[in-house]
Amino acid sequence: MRTLLTSLSVLALIACSTADNVSAQTGEPVIAAATEIFSVEEVATFNEPWAMTFLPDGRALVTEKSGTMRLWSPDQPLAEVSGIPAVDYGGQGGLGDVVLHPDFAENGLVYFSYVEAGEDDTRGAAVARGILVVAGDDSASLNDVEVVWRQTPKVTGRGHYSHRITFSPDGQYLFIASGDRQKMEPAQDLANTLGTVIRLNDDGSVPEDNPFADRGGVTAQIWSYGHRNILGLAFAPDGALWDMEHGPAGGDELNLVEPGVNYGWPLVSNGEHYDGTAIPDHDTDSSYRAPAIWWTPVIAPGGMIFYTGDMFPDLAGDVLIAGLSSNAIVHVEIDGDTAREAGRFTFDNRIREIEQGPDGTIWILEDGEEGRMIRLTAGG
Repeated sequence: MRTLLTSLSVLALIACSTADNVSAQTGEPVIAAATEIFSVEEVATFNEPWAMTFLPDGRALVTEKSGTMRLWSPDQPLAEVSGIPAVDYGGQGGLGDVVLHPDFAENGLVYFSYVEAGEDDTRGAAVARGILVVAGDDSASLNDVEVVWRQTPKVTGRGHYSHRITFSPDGQYLFIASGDRQKMEPAQDLANTLGTVIRLNDDGSVPEDNPFADRGGVTAQIWSYGHRNILGLAFAPDGALWDMEHGPAGGDELNLVEPGVNYGWPLVSNGEHYDGTAIPDHDTDSSYRAPAIWWTPVIAPGGMIFYTGDMFPDLAGDVLIAGLSSNAIVHVEIDGDTAREAGRFTFDNRIREIEQGPDGTIWILEDGEEGRMIRLTAGG
């Protein structure tokens, strides 16, 4: 392993809510002095990595957007995991998230998201699960793969799939982020699952206590709606669900996600359309839930975690967001249903994914064709 950097710049950014190009926080913008806090090491390189998850033994599964899942081991070459269904690769689509079933040690189940093709040049996100079988150091497969959820309907275009997945802290429920597919208006239509957060049992069936369960059909799957493009989805230590979603031109959002709530897209946003057309802000209509914090200029979020390890006590319980255009890990502190940006840890490249290792280390995946897996440990 070779050391890439000896330090990270820690930027404490607190922005004024009255200016056009700042976040929803109060106070004048402030940049703190750089602090050397991390030791940063490259451990592997992947082709367009998108997500990763750690196995109990310290190895990791890493998805590559073009359709390959890899098994990474600290002391062995990368192995390909066979059994992945056909992936519709292009634009923002391909192989996506990967998580372990809460009872993985007993059942070996791995859940993953991907984009599948439909008829007439349509496509949509899907979530499947399979049993991971590792044979030696260079052979792994997902067996008995079955699809547990499909985005409805499949539509044209290749953007805003979202397809982040996570399990509730009690291990009972599977949550799936379903993007608006750049169609906008369906995010306000409960007859489809575009622009929503989905809540299912681990086998893909619908929990009886979902907020719209009595309506049946795909509507019964919906936990919340009015979302745009969710790229981060994680539970806080207190059990609350949060998402991180891309705004249009401005207005990236961190939201506390609650059942039955409408988050307003595309009727309200703290950004504007790419052609410059204005969108009413959240504070113009209280019927839509406003974000806990928003960013303009955008941070272009990737994945997110709540840090719960011991290695970095100053980050304990806080949100760490992978930043694409911001080339950073964005550190956010949560207080109830409010949030503030506490700082940024900057890098040379776009950050697609962030995860916590079993030992409290922080791991990131860079975006792009030669995206590096990087481990952050204590000591600059």
